[in-house]
Amino acid sequence: MSRKLRYAPIGIAQHVIQRGNNRQVCFCNDEDMLAYLEWLKQYADKYQVHIHAWVLMTNHVHLLCTPHSQSGVSKMMQSLGRSYVYYFNKRYKRSGTLWEGRFKSALVDSENYLFQLYKYIELNPVAAGMVNVAADYKWSSYKTNALGKASKLIKPHPNYLLLGKDLNSRLEGYRSLFGKPLSQSASHTIKTATESSLAIGSNRFLEQIEALTGQSFRIRNRGRPSSECG
Repeated sequence: MSRKLRYAPIGIAQHVIQRGNNRQVCFCNDEDMLAYLEWLKQYADKYQVHIHAWVLMTNHVHLLCTPHSQSGVSKMMQSLGRSYVYYFNKRYKRSGTLWEGRFKSALVDSENYLFQLYKYIELNPVAAGMVNVAADYKWSSYKTNALGKASKLIKPHPNYLLLGKDLNSRLEGYRSLFGKPLSQSASHTIKTATESSLAIGSNRFLEQIEALTGQSFRIRNRGRPSSECG
């Protein structure tokens, strides 16, 4: 069976997951994570992809990003993957694949679901039991989006800028979003849609995407919400 073609329109946010093959470790230490982030910045700039949120876990990566060029996210992830695998294999004297096939992604309805994706990504270490609060985890965008830490990688989404008239009010508004945990249902929807290359959004958003593509982007069987991160 041929794999589903990606639909990645310019200007529509995407949630991206890249995992280590068979859940194997793909970051062994801080140096590995720094190397990955440097290439992420390089290729995001090259292919005109705006990174809004990110987290690096031991064996996978989450990104919230918006392409501003044709196939920008695919080109960015392919180049990033190749560069990092070459680095990782050379550093650890190994060979072969590192990533679990091609990356997973889902289109995101920014008007209704954008900030749920911010929370899902930056709360991943909390959901995994690695830290108690998002601010305690070093390798995510939380300290930039919530605390104002300078970043050359992050480009705020227009909706993020609407959280306040100035930086301090935006930071306060963003932190207030984390006052309540993300619901189990929302986490399940995000995870399921991303794994299946679908869309996360309102019925109106889904109808618009489906009208443009002639394909269904809906989760057909929600099943039971999962408490797992990933």
